[in-house]
Amino acid sequence: MSRVILLNKPFDVLCQFTDEGTGARTLAECVDVPGVYPAGRLDRDSEGLVVLTDDGGLIARISQPRHKWPKTYCVQVEGEPTAQVLDALRHGITLKDGPTLPATVRPIAEPSWLWPRTPPVRFRKSIPTSWLEIVLREGRNRQVRRMTAAVGFPTLRLVRHAVGDWTLDGLAPGQWRETVFPKGR
Repeated sequence: MSRVILLNKPFDVLCQFTDEGTGARTLAECVDVPGVYPAGRLDRDSEGLVVLTDDGGLIARISQPRHKWPKTYCVQVEGEPTAQVLDALRHGITLKDGPTLPATVRPIAEPSWLWPRTPPVRFRKSIPTSWLEIVLREGRNRQVRRMTAAVGFPTLRLVRHAVGDWTLDGLAPGQWRETVFPKGR
């Protein structure tokens, strides 16, 4: 059996265990379990579910686009995307590193389970914000942020809610729980 840890990574924490002398906060402040590594990454300014495991094959299955593991994000964007913008995101956006795979995108209400962010997202009276649920089956560097910016709706807050069937349900920022994933699956 593989060891699998589901962590709710807080905002402003690097998705690695060492800071390489920068003084930045790392996963080590949340998880003190030897031999586990992140299966994919979340940016320092993103929050939510990070899967940690001791199984290199599972890391590859989760993080490599050819395996198409779904990753579900709740995304607060600046402005109110139109149906045309949502369709563009669904069909794929061409970024500097090429076209993205099609994504599942739908407008949602601000999630009721969401915790306050510290520091809070900037607020501007004259510019509304809205929430989207975006499901990707690839994971390029800062992909969600680059996609929403490319269609004119910059990401203000990004929270990964799920990786495959695993969710961060019941986990406060910095908390984790252990689960299992049978080897060979």
